[in-house]
Amino acid sequence: MRQDRADAALLRLSALHPKRIDLGLARILQLLEKLGNPQHNLPPIIHVAGTNGKGSVIAFLRAMGAAAGWRIHAYTSPHLVRFHERIRLNGRLIDDDALADLLDEVEVRNAGAVATFFETTTAAAFLAFSRMEADMLLLETGLGGRADATNVITPRLSIITPIAHDHEHFLGDNITDIAREKAGIIKAGVATISAPQTPEATRVLREKAAAVASPFYQIGAEIAFSKKTDGGFTLQFGDAILDAPPPSLCGAHQVENAALGAAALLLAFPEIPHQAMRDGIGAATWQARMGRLDKGALCAATGAPIWLDGAHNRHGAAALAASLRQLHPKGNQGKWILIAGALNTRPPRDFLGELKPLIHHLITVPIPDQEASLTPEELAAAAKTLGINATPADSIPAALDASKQHDTTMPIIIGGSLYLAGHVLTLNGTPPD
Repeated sequence: MRQDRADAALLRLSALHPKRIDLGLARILQLLEKLGNPQHNLPPIIHVAGTNGKGSVIAFLRAMGAAAGWRIHAYTSPHLVRFHERIRLNGRLIDDDALADLLDEVEVRNAGAVATFFETTTAAAFLAFSRMEADMLLLETGLGGRADATNVITPRLSIITPIAHDHEHFLGDNITDIAREKAGIIKAGVATISAPQTPEATRVLREKAAAVASPFYQIGAEIAFSKKTDGGFTLQFGDAILDAPPPSLCGAHQVENAALGAAALLLAFPEIPHQAMRDGIGAATWQARMGRLDKGALCAATGAPIWLDGAHNRHGAAALAASLRQLHPKGNQGKWILIAGALNTRPPRDFLGELKPLIHHLITVPIPDQEASLTPEELAAAAKTLGINATPADSIPAALDASKQHDTTMPIIIGGSLYLAGHVLTLNGTPPD
């Protein structure tokens, strides 16, 4: 099978610069200096940090900008199927040759100096964004914020999505410490907009904003927000009022993500037409965020509806549970068959505990090509300590086959990891585009 140039370059860079997490800005700044500091020549930036919802907020921002006819660049992570998903130029995934050329250039200029994989690829993304004009660049942090490789820019606006426990071994084991890391993207004189947060997180964010003279606005406080009975919402910021339709992405939490993105545009780009914002909110797409698989190879394997989600921590699982209740409130007493895999980087009980009331039966699977994957037996054992009926399977196809032993009218949700979601999309033949 032909190996694309970019895939070969990524494999080579991964070997030279392992995919370890080593937070800090010194290496990325040195690398960018060798590349002519492309971070100083980027389109107007919205910088997004937080624990959950970053990708969804960016999806809504992309859709609203596209509906206005804007040229939109975006940098997100992780990818689901191919690395190319991380870099969007004017709304399209970067093509293989362009990515390969950029990675080659970064590798040559870096001349073997120490850098992480994320730092190297972020530098390549900055080069790409600096060389193609756009009206807006949407930039997602990889981890944390303060010492994240993306935090070398001055944005037009900073966004903080909901902050929750995740990656505690890097960011801290309490909300206050985690919020301090996320607050690191707040810049002097640059406005910050935040989702509703816990009192601890709100205090940290407001203190940081005040310390650097960043105007701070929070949904539900400085920005009035109310949900409508039809599933839409209304925002009011100063004289601006946006009456929005139900978001295209499924789940009550997506209403809040759409509102956060819309408020950001009202603040940072007040010239955007409100009709474009409404159109974008109703048209945004973001795979593996409570999306239904309605075509593809896996859909032919079972007659039951299959849904896919990448939630993997307690906060994400709570949002997923709310979505499941909304989608399937009565049939089979609201129960679902859950097919799940998980990494050993966080307690599986946190994720499973939120979903327990909705699980008819759990089928556990490994996450391919992930050394940190729990075995199906380990995940099933953890589930059983919560009183959840669980059976291990050695693959997604085997799990779908095992699901037929239960009520075949019962819907199936596959979740527990974005890595697993990417594997499912690959098996299904429906990668992101």
